[in-house]
Amino acid sequence: QVQLVESGGGLVQAGESLRLSCTASGRTFSSYAMNWFRRAPGKEREFVAAITRTGTSTYYKDSLKGRFTVSRDNAKNTVYLQMNSLKPEDTAVYYCNTDKYWGQGTQVTVSS
Repeated sequence: QVQLVESGGGLVQAGESLRLSCTASGRTFSSYAMNWFRRAPGKEREFVAAITRTGTSTYYKDSLKGRFTVSRDNAKNTVYLQMNSLKPEDTAVYYCNTDKYWGQGTQVTVSS
């Protein structure tokens, strides 16, 4: 069993930055890869980024490369999503995920 709790969402203006956090508990954090997804209003959930267990490899939705950065701190059981130069189209609920486990999501709203 794994529990995931996201935080760090909020309302920002276009061009600003946010850093999301997802803290895990229940299993050895360093034993599993972590993913970020998002669901925009009226759209299906989509993949945002992923990071391997040790953090040596990362993967991104093509259109987000260069603006978003995923990282992790295994000592803190936390994965991060740094989002820069935010755009209104980044408005969504952001979820962290591993295996079949999902957090409750954190709302990111970007105003123009």
